[in-house]
Amino acid sequence: MSVSKKTKAQDGGIYETIKVIAQALLLALIVRTFLFQPFNIPSGSMKDTLLIGDYLFVSKYSYGYSQYSFPFGLAPISGRIWDAEPKLGDVAVFKLPTDNSTDYIKRVVGLPGDEIQMIDGVLHINGIPVKRERIDDFIETDRFGNTRRVPRYLETLPNGVTYQTLDLTENGANDNTGIYKVPEGHYFMMGDNRDNSADSRVLDAVGYVPYENFVGRAEIIFFSIEEGTPAWMVWTWPWSVRWDRLGDLL
Repeated sequence: MSVSKKTKAQDGGIYETIKVIAQALLLALIVRTFLFQPFNIPSGSMKDTLLIGDYLFVSKYSYGYSQYSFPFGLAPISGRIWDAEPKLGDVAVFKLPTDNSTDYIKRVVGLPGDEIQMIDGVLHINGIPVKRERIDDFIETDRFGNTRRVPRYLETLPNGVTYQTLDLTENGANDNTGIYKVPEGHYFMMGDNRDNSADSRVLDAVGYVPYENFVGRAEIIFFSIEEGTPAWMVWTWPWSVRWDRLGDLL
């Protein structure tokens, strides 16, 4: 093979490699924007439904698309297209209303027009207490081997959705509130870890979440690793990965 032919072959190989990489990146962008986006959990506000170190997929199509469905919110969309409204009990990712850029994940507990109130740690929707049953304690162990027991409850929303909540005390800062009247086009979001969650109960920090701010619905945990262990430390996986959480539906 002549030098010129060899050079052309090398150039062709480089071009094909760049082409494959570009196609893969474009496909990943399409999937992330329109279908599923991965998120990881950095805080304990949704314990024990979601733990620090959980990685999950969020379906972007569940509520339709708004400008916040796209990278950096650049899409010229007003409101939502192909929309479907969130339901009570959905675990959803949304853009924080106070800055429209930070991602939060909480549970939908109030729909537009609902009246929400906390009384002695019990969620009330439109004046009716949500059914709550005391179950076994949630036991967590820190990296030093110290354990803590937290009271755990099974809540059942009016539409039949059930989930577990943690409530360390019935006298927490947001366990007794006034009545929140959810505005039209907005939703009331709360963390399952009731005494350790900045959510719609704190109006100046989160408040009512506009429908437009919803990014998607949490669907499945695809990876989970113990708190404080970086996911890239693959040599620790045999004992640091929480294998029993993989594949959990939300």
